[in-house]
Amino acid sequence: MKKIAAFLLTSVITQNIAAQSLIQAYKQRADMVTQTNISNNLQEFSDLGVKTTGSTENANTLNWLKNKYLSYGYTANQMVEDPFSFVNGSTTTYGTNLVITKTGTLYPDKYVIICGHYDTIVGPGVSDNGSGTSILLEAARILKDVPTEYSIKFIHFSGEEQGLEGSYHYADNIAYQGNTRQLDIKLVINIDQVGGKIGNQNTTITCERDTGGISSNNAASNTATQELATCTGLYSPLQTSISYAYSSDYMPFEAKGYTITGFYEKIKSNNEHTVNDTLTNIDPVYVFKVGKAAVGALQHFAVASTDANNLSTAEITNQKSLDAIKIYPNPAKDTLMVEMFQKEKSFSIEINDMAGNRILNIANQDKINVSGLKNGVYTVTIKTDKGNTTRKMVIEK
Repeated sequence: MKKIAAFLLTSVITQNIAAQSLIQAYKQRADMVTQTNISNNLQEFSDLGVKTTGSTENANTLNWLKNKYLSYGYTANQMVEDPFSFVNGSTTTYGTNLVITKTGTLYPDKYVIICGHYDTIVGPGVSDNGSGTSILLEAARILKDVPTEYSIKFIHFSGEEQGLEGSYHYADNIAYQGNTRQLDIKLVINIDQVGGKIGNQNTTITCERDTGGISSNNAASNTATQELATCTGLYSPLQTSISYAYSSDYMPFEAKGYTITGFYEKIKSNNEHTVNDTLTNIDPVYVFKVGKAAVGALQHFAVASTDANNLSTAEITNQKSLDAIKIYPNPAKDTLMVEMFQKEKSFSIEINDMAGNRILNIANQDKINVSGLKNGVYTVTIKTDKGNTTRKMVIEK
């Protein structure tokens, strides 16, 4: 992520929740973030290897992301691949951003963007930026059927580690064309390197505001960042610190005059861009807590439905049913059993390898023959009328 070594030391801000009060429906949805889903996302991201832009591993991660969104119920029409290229010396590198759009009910042409990069260098990059990637996925899963007044774009950028190449391409060619603004963007929320380090006191998250560049958007960014911090206090157990935005995928948008904010770990892990940026060195509980803050804040900025008695209650009931689904034995050898809390009349089970390739697709069977699968790690997605959930499965023979 960030290649500048200096980091602004700031004090924990005092939350002022007079203007922003807790909305019960928002809290219920923020509480739908599960440690299991976050940890599974982090593990699967780690298993995909070093995801340098242009590599096979990077392409496999793109396919993994697409399959995740499909498993949540997003359609192919909601997903757009945004290809780009850049030249380094005599070498041309090709990358792809993934953009998923959820259309708003009142302002379909005005967008809240939540973004993070999925490319890595040197190591698997579980903090930088598997952490942000995992949170985007969980937010998209939870909010898939929640009405929001403003449209939401979930954007997974590549080329970040080579100089924000993917986000510059998007800002310069999609958000803008020449000197003409094409996208009406209410806010860009960037999530990058929020994995923390296991053993640190990971109780505070940094909320980042615009302090430079085009000065005309600084005041709006400061207001949005204060609101982000307040949402964090309302919908997560984390404290907040205010710092400045720099050297990540919100900066190309800042340069175009858009309002930006973001999350970054408070105590730097210093594992970024090294072989030590692995699952064993980060703090998954910290990522889980940041995920709750992100879901709460995204609802605030996109103005989500506040209907806690109908939509939110149904969502909670459905999520409890999905969370109760178990697969066993794991590791499996020849047979995999799927156990559900309530018997579903109609369901399907899809098994994919870690490159996102579909291996099996079976309907209405809770006993699955996996004897033909090779040793390795797979994802098992169970699709029901209550929603979809994904589990990790290991085959060992």
